[in-house]
Amino acid sequence: METSVGTQQQGGASAGAGGAKPGMRKPVFTKVDQLKPGTNGHTLTVNVVSSKTVLQKGRAASSHLRQTRIAECLIGDETGTIVFTARNEQVDLMKPNTTVILRNAKIDMFKGSMRLAVDKWGRVEVTEPAKFVVKEDNNLSLIEYELVNVVDE
Repeated sequence: METSVGTQQQGGASAGAGGAKPGMRKPVFTKVDQLKPGTNGHTLTVNVVSSKTVLQKGRAASSHLRQTRIAECLIGDETGTIVFTARNEQVDLMKPNTTVILRNAKIDMFKGSMRLAVDKWGRVEVTEPAKFVVKEDNNLSLIEYELVNVVDE
């Protein structure tokens, strides 16, 4: 039984450095093809290939009431693509042909396939257009995973 845990390199600063702010470290950018089920804390720069609203709930007449919007966006970089589940304000940022940086993204499993999501602990920010071409023939969300219970003897 092999378990893979996402590894992140720490910055060069030692914990004992006088007055250093804990918790702030330079993000390690992940490529799409390195994403694995059950991992989180990913920072990626990706292009939005397409975006499709799958859920829109709430009263449109009264804008102050909470409205729930969910869009499934195909995002990717030069190593592959994955479905990103955008929620509420994130939907407006995830427009096709936009380059975004996803900070503290996590992998959710949905019907046995990986989806990338950014919850309240992460951030989606639009950045200048990336110089890479999205590799669309490697969609990680098309790979089905099976939940296997491992019994230690």
